Amino acid sequence: MELRRQHRPHFLKRELGFLFLPGLLILFIISNLHAAQSTIIEADGFSCMGYDKSRKQTEEEALANAKKRAVEHTSTYIKSESRLKDFELEKDLIEAYSNATVKVIEELRRSWYKDAASGDCCHVEIKAEVIPDNEAMERISRGKGLAEDPTAPLNIQLWTDKKEYRDTEKIKIYIRGNKPFYARVVYKMINGEFRQLFPNPFRQSNYFNGGAIYAIPSPEDQFELEVEPPFGKETIVVYASTAPLGEIDLTPDGGVYKINTESEKIGVKSREVFLSEKIEVTNRGVSLKEKNLAQKTKPAEFLETQIFFTTGR
Repeated sequence: MELRRQHRPHFLKRELGFLFLPGLLILFIISNLHAAQSTIIEADGFSCMGYDKSRKQTEEEALANAKKRAVEHTSTYIKSESRLKDFELEKDLIEAYSNATVKVIEELRRSWYKDAASGDCCHVEIKAEVIPDNEAMERISRGKGLAEDPTAPLNIQLWTDKKEYRDTEKIKIYIRGNKPFYARVVYKMINGEFRQLFPNPFRQSNYFNGGAIYAIPSPEDQFELEVEPPFGKETIVVYASTAPLGEIDLTPDGGVYKINTESEKIGVKSREVFLSEKIEVTNRGVSLKEKNLAQKTKPAEFLETQIFFTTGR
């Protein structure tokens, strides 16, 4: 597939990059409620040495406590945010996060302090990805109506207008979320290179409204996805979150971006979502302020999903 640069007359009116097309939801929609879904959260843990623990053991225990608290806080968040009509599905959702696993994205702080009663103590603060139990999420994904339910965890529907494309045909990608989200849309080329289709040099904002269907490329974009050799299996990957995504290394390449970040690190970097920012309303408008690490942050829902289609003569 070729990323062909579009050349438009300068007087062509640009249109909005999203569509409200309920009739377009045909067989090619891929429901991905349970596809690599997780929650990004900040949490901390404490531990004191006492007489039976070394310094290293104390640090390990503080880290383990931070992971435990990450799961607990996420479960509380999911329970408070979800208002599913089906009681059994809501029960499964809470169970899925109660039995979650934790990956540390970043260690934000590690410090030692003196406690009057307990002696030398360690404090560890982390940014972590809480990954729900896959079996429980599989059961949830079979529930009716969850793909559009804004009270359910972040769900992204991703599809193309066809499953198979022939030489010179043009490809359209569609994306919709059940709630507002930020997204990065990546195309994996046959030669192993990666291109970021969205956001791109001509559509910088990667914020999507919930419930709206967005087309890629749209009339705003300056590229087309035209099929040409080599043919084979094509992959589109979407990284989405309810908070702004982490940054990756990009270089403008026509109407899209070439991704310079190593392929195995694109997902890792995308998960470095910006939890440390908050919006403050002042008498001069709205401004972004950096958050003090001691202040609690709202967790961010995260989802990674992909679709495949084939190209040929």
